[in-house]
Parts: sequence; structure tokens; C-alpha cells
Amino acid sequence: MTLIQCSDLTREYRKGDNVIRPLDGVDLSVDAGDFLALMGPSGSGKTTLLNLIAGIDRPTAGRIEVDGQDIAKLGRNKLAAWRSQHIGYVFQLYNLVPVLSAFENVELPLLLQKLSRSERRARVDEALRRVGIADRADHYPRQLSGGQEQRVAIARAIVTRPTVLVADEPTGDLDKPSAHAVMQLIQELNRELGVTVLMVTHDPGTTTYARRILGLDKGKLVRDERVAVPDREPTPQPAEATP
Repeated sequence: MTLIQCSDLTREYRKGDNVIRPLDGVDLSVDAGDFLALMGPSGSGKTTLLNLIAGIDRPTAGRIEVDGQDIAKLGRNKLAAWRSQHIGYVFQLYNLVPVLSAFENVELPLLLQKLSRSERRARVDEALRRVGIADRADHYPRQLSGGQEQRVAIARAIVTRPTVLVADEPTGDLDKPSAHAVMQLIQELNRELGVTVLMVTHDPGTTTYARRILGLDKGKLVRDERVAVPDREPTPQPAEATP
């Protein structure tokens, strides 16, 4: 079933007398439960495409339908409400609030929803358990490793039970063992929960977890390849290197 449909998607803006077009007439269809890796050189339009699908930015032209909803036509308040229900966003640098505990960071997006305190706690506990960091709920970001911080960020992204998980270089600031663990976690969320994943990456190694690889160059889609993803077993790592 098609979940995301982009038609002639274009984003441009002016810089002085010049028109910059980071995305230029992209057509893209994404099925529910798919796992896409977006690759391309810097400035190719990867993050622009991600932000448009996530409702963080608006297209200059074209349509974006997510689960039948044309999100480009939503007003600011309705778009914010839609985003809080349907999109989970994972950033390269985690974007955790340093003065809040792991539990409180994960709880933040739920404060925008009409849930009781007990319902919020149950959702947060479930998300932290799923990412394997329930025992760090009371820790602050400064007390966590990079891999643990990214796990908290992923828990925050999935606690609303989103339709789509978008990840912008989710392993870009991690060492290899932590990156491997985080990618396995994202793959598990895709397989076990059926969450549709759109990931921007510069690392060819992380694309091996995806089911489909897109290539962007100068704002245009130049590659669309479906790949077979083998089952993966965790790679043994020294205890001190795991997140």
C-alpha cells in the first residue's frame, strides 16, 4: 500500500539575485513499512526531501500526500498537530534537552497530546524498554554515551507511535560499534513495528540495513534501487565499546 506520494516536488528559494533549487521536480512513491536510505553529495537535496515529507518545510511546487493527506495544504497549526501524530524525527546530534532526564526528554512530544499522566508514563516506559535503555531513565544526557543518547532520541521519536520515522544521519556522530547497534535498532523497529523509515546517510555501510536506496544529485532523483536485506546478527563488540 502506498503511504507517501510525492509528485513533481520542487523546493526553491532566493539568495540575492540567484534562485537556489535544492529539489527539482521529484516524483517518489513509498510503500507503508518500507525502509529507504537517501544518498548523494552534499547539497543534493537529501535533507530537503526529508524535511518536506516530515512537514518541517513546505514545497514551492508539487504535492506531498502522506496516508492520503496532502500536507502542503495544511495550515501551520494543523500541520504541527499532524506532525506530532505521524512523524518521528531522529537527528545526527540527538537534540536532547540537557537539563531534562532521559525519561523527560522522551516524554516531551507526548505533552502535545491529550494523554493522562499515567498514559504518558506507560508510553515512555515502553519506548525506553524497546530501545534497551530503561535502566537509564533517570540519567541526564551528560551522563550517557553517544550511543545511549541516540537511543533516547530514538525512543523520543517512536513514543508517539508515528507513521513515519525520519532519520537525518542518525549514526554520523557515533563510533562504529555504537552506529552498528543503533542501525540494528532502527531495522528492528521497521521489521517488528512496521514503522516506515526514511534515512539520510553519507555512509554506504548504513545502507545495507535499508530495503531501498535512493540517490539524489542536484535536486533530482538519479537512483532508485530495491535491495535484498539479509537477516543480521549482532556483531560481538568489546563491552566498553557498546552504547
